[in-house]
Amino acid sequence: MPAPVVVAVLAALLPAVLGQDNTTYKDYSTEAQPDLFEQTTSVVDFSFPDCTNGPLAKTLVCDKSANAHDRATALISMFTFEELVNSSSNNIPAIPRLGLPPYQVWNEALHGLDRGNFSDSGDYSWATSFPSPILTMAGLNRTMINQIGDIISTQGRAFNNAGRYGLDVYAPNINSFRHPVWGRGQETPGEDAYCLCSAYSYEYITGIQGGVDPDNLKLVATAKHYAGYDIENWDGHSRLGNDMKISAQDLAEYFTPQFVSAVRDAKVHSVMASYNAVNGVPSSANSFLLQTLLRDTWGFVEDGYVSSDCDSVYNVFNPHGYAANSSGAAAGSMRAGTDIDCGETYRDYLNQSVTDGGISRSEIERGVMRLYSNLVRLGYFDGSDSPYRNLDWSDVVSTDARNISYEAAIEGIVLLKNDGTLPLAKNASSVALVGPWGNATEQMQGNYFSTAPYLISPLAALQASDLDVNYAFGTNISSTTTDGFDAAISAAKKSDVIIFAGGIDNTVEAEGVDRSNITWPGNQLQLVNELSKLGKPLIVLQMGGGQVDSSSLKANKNVNALIWGGYPGQSGGQALLDIITGKRAPAGRLTATQYPASYAMQFPATDMALRPSGDNPGQTYMWYTGKPVYEFGHGLFYTTFKASLSKAKRSGNSFDITELLTQTHAGYNVVEQVPFMNYTVGITNTGGVLSDYTAMLFVNTTAGPQPHPNKWLVGFDRLGGLKPRASQQMTIPISLDNVARTDSQGNRVVYPGKYELALNNERSAIQSFILTGEPTVISKWPLDEQQIPPA
Repeated sequence: MPAPVVVAVLAALLPAVLGQDNTTYKDYSTEAQPDLFEQTTSVVDFSFPDCTNGPLAKTLVCDKSANAHDRATALISMFTFEELVNSSSNNIPAIPRLGLPPYQVWNEALHGLDRGNFSDSGDYSWATSFPSPILTMAGLNRTMINQIGDIISTQGRAFNNAGRYGLDVYAPNINSFRHPVWGRGQETPGEDAYCLCSAYSYEYITGIQGGVDPDNLKLVATAKHYAGYDIENWDGHSRLGNDMKISAQDLAEYFTPQFVSAVRDAKVHSVMASYNAVNGVPSSANSFLLQTLLRDTWGFVEDGYVSSDCDSVYNVFNPHGYAANSSGAAAGSMRAGTDIDCGETYRDYLNQSVTDGGISRSEIERGVMRLYSNLVRLGYFDGSDSPYRNLDWSDVVSTDARNISYEAAIEGIVLLKNDGTLPLAKNASSVALVGPWGNATEQMQGNYFSTAPYLISPLAALQASDLDVNYAFGTNISSTTTDGFDAAISAAKKSDVIIFAGGIDNTVEAEGVDRSNITWPGNQLQLVNELSKLGKPLIVLQMGGGQVDSSSLKANKNVNALIWGGYPGQSGGQALLDIITGKRAPAGRLTATQYPASYAMQFPATDMALRPSGDNPGQTYMWYTGKPVYEFGHGLFYTTFKASLSKAKRSGNSFDITELLTQTHAGYNVVEQVPFMNYTVGITNTGGVLSDYTAMLFVNTTAGPQPHPNKWLVGFDRLGGLKPRASQQMTIPISLDNVARTDSQGNRVVYPGKYELALNNERSAIQSFILTGEPTVISKWPLDEQQIPPA
């Protein structure tokens, strides 16, 4: 619908609009924060239906021998129409006559429990706060990701058993961090979709759910935000109304592979539809996304359900204008495949939708049944002896005591620059700590967090050490005043070493908030430059989820070391100090490119095209044609490593494509996932420091049509604790799925030709192989045909 028509429709329906989740009318084409009703956002006191003595006790609903679908169907058949519609939103009121307590679908678990009923003190007053996902992913440790998901689900179950948390979580965020200005890149694993985001998706979801589609779900994970969501409010373009123009090639290659991993491989039980539209169709009403791809092509689990993002069903009407009114938005979204509305549009308007003939009761029942089928799988109706019902506060305490949050921060911290100043010399006795992150507490948690058991700031960690500390705030994140400079210089002058802790935080990058540039905000660099003139060792901590242009720090010889620390969670200050002092050695690698500041000004952030064209120099490490400040995958060590291939493995391997695709694939979902070779390399610590080792394995080729990617990631791994002169073997399996490319129609194609595997950005241990035969499609991208037409 053309913009003037949308305006006319909204003007004509203004009284109805005012009754929506907008308590006052807002133009959601520019306003990025939905004005949600309290009923949507409120938490509830959770409990369980009584299947022993309650109204449902003698029904099929409480029969543990029946399957989940039949039990849920039996329950939904008992609902009055009012009860059914009330159960289609995220905050479901109690149904006393059936013994159903209230339930809230909206619980958060991005990197710890959020939106729970936390007590003021004592039991259930806190939960573990892990690092932000982008920092955790920088550790390149699949096991760590899975452990974090498992601990969060254990703690969530304990809280649920105490009536303080739900059984569904709106996590993980597996969108790719395409453009560096995005305010929510901190929530994601990074910019690589096919390998990193997909691996994170698999490990986190199976950790949360208790395995791959287990009979007894631990919690239900929700893979979000589907699809093409990676802008909040850049240049006035609201996420609530963005219409992202994405080619079939880019949609298949970059914006959906992580959802394939979540749905097909990890068997996620819930997916969240995003606020934005894709090629003119809002995601919540997009049957191509929600039915053709999700269910028909990728095989979404039986009774897996789709939740809207909060109020995105209403946004189908305002501001997208895809529906003529709210009842049309409700009917169209549910028919397209959005089963549960995080919002009030279903509850308020489905009655009108049925009256208007826009939807039938059976279609509403299908969506609500899917949610309850999952609650059955979660043991909601199975009594106190069902799995996970024994978890309590002691399990929260014991899982936190494993100190995994600290280990995740240690593993993810990236050493960007070091002239030998780090680890800190043993004779250093005093440290000046300067900058807006120096005494960070809640800052370290990023977004979507709740109460942590403790928060160790860099200042607190230093004060608890043997070092004398001279602390000065210096300047704030976006400050332009120099009032604090003198105190900072004074603290530095009386110290052996200077640590500047700054960067960005949630005041400039957050949900609903994109950056307008990728420079260091405020006058932080001015203060760093002043500190660098004092002739003292200077260490800069670049904090925050998104990258900033640190080229001046890289070039300044008086800036001796540069560390990226992300949002490091509850133990972040201690982790940073232990890296600085050498108690622990860094081995993290950037999972997002650090671009020069000019990159963010060259082309619109809403340009979704990955390949270079016009003013667009190419997006992500795969296609960028410029010179980054620090490359995707960059990370230094305190020691040196040598990677060695045997001579026999360096070249000469040849594989026939047809033969590989006609073999059996027991244990794999599709035949192209079966490894046809292993990349095996010996890693030797040739330096003098005990250290973990991390590696990214890239492939490059000129096979297939131009343009060719610079390279792309096919695997990664982390080896633990290599002593000086010790060696370990690293093996990364290679499949046709790893080396396939995506054609202009969105099909995944394996092309014959020569391929090179190379380790890390320095391209060590190169191994080549040849694929023979004809170009072969391994997965066909379906046609984009919509079942729900625009108004």
